[in-house]
Amino acid sequence: MGWLCWFSSGRSVSVFLYNEFTRKHFMNKSELIDAVSAKSGLTKADTDRAFKAFVEVITESMAKGDSVALVGFGTFLVRERQARAGRNPRTNEAIQIDAAKIPAFKAGKALKDAVQ
Repeated sequence: MGWLCWFSSGRSVSVFLYNEFTRKHFMNKSELIDAVSAKSGLTKADTDRAFKAFVEVITESMAKGDSVALVGFGTFLVRERQARAGRNPRTNEAIQIDAAKIPAFKAGKALKDAVQ
């Protein structure tokens, strides 16, 4: 069962349909730090420093083009996107989109199984 909500801002009105599938909670960084701190018994300050170091090491590795594999959890990797033709949506003019390296995450089997 769902319900409708609408919001008015000036001249535009936005309508949203909410139901049990769209109501999701997204954990932010501070909530993650609190949860890891509670599970590990570390202080929040120590957990925050460890988390920052974790993110920094993964970022540095990916910046060099390396992958970081955490068995059972997943792999952080760099994917290469080929150059391609595109269109400017304002002018409808054909443009060339450059090749790019993009960060990606591939979930491991244990993580996939836990989510199912």
